[in-house]
Amino acid sequence: MFTGIIQATTKIVSVEKKDTCLRVRVTRPAKWSIALGQSITVDGICSTVVAFGKTYFDVEYMPETLRKTTAGQFMKDRTVNLERSLTLRDPLDGSIVSGHVDACGTVTVIEHEGESWLITLSYPLTLSKYIAAQGSIVVNGVSLTVAQMKKKGTFTVALIPYTLTHTNLGGLRKKDRVNIEIDVLARYVVHALESKNKKK
Repeated sequence: MFTGIIQATTKIVSVEKKDTCLRVRVTRPAKWSIALGQSITVDGICSTVVAFGKTYFDVEYMPETLRKTTAGQFMKDRTVNLERSLTLRDPLDGSIVSGHVDACGTVTVIEHEGESWLITLSYPLTLSKYIAAQGSIVVNGVSLTVAQMKKKGTFTVALIPYTLTHTNLGGLRKKDRVNIEIDVLARYVVHALESKNKKK
């Protein structure tokens, strides 16, 4: 479980195809304790540490993850967002994040409002029932609030300067693809309502 509050941004060291999987080596942030089997989100993708050293840790992605997320686009020197899993003593400053990416979205518009940005993203219509204005949404592992929903199949988020400088969202450009995770509470509410309607 995660919060969507990014703890570090770092660079990918290398990417290696291993049979049908992809092994990715990530620069280990200074002073981070790492353990085998530990869960870390990499751009919002819940990833298991399969190896590590003083300056790096390795994760692997299976075909399903490569199809559903931007992991297949990972390459050397790409900047990624990192968050370690939540402990019971940690504050829940963001939202409840599972690290299970629902789909990829695409940046369609970037608007500048002073030092802040408004970024509009398109997403698969299958997610529409889970996304609402002022609701929570996770983009590349960053917990955000949906600011606007003006056009079907798109939503807009507002990014403050802190988010732009402390995550990789400040490097987004038009047509870039991102990982999207819907609010877990919205998922269960919709599921409960649909199940109730089916019983009528």
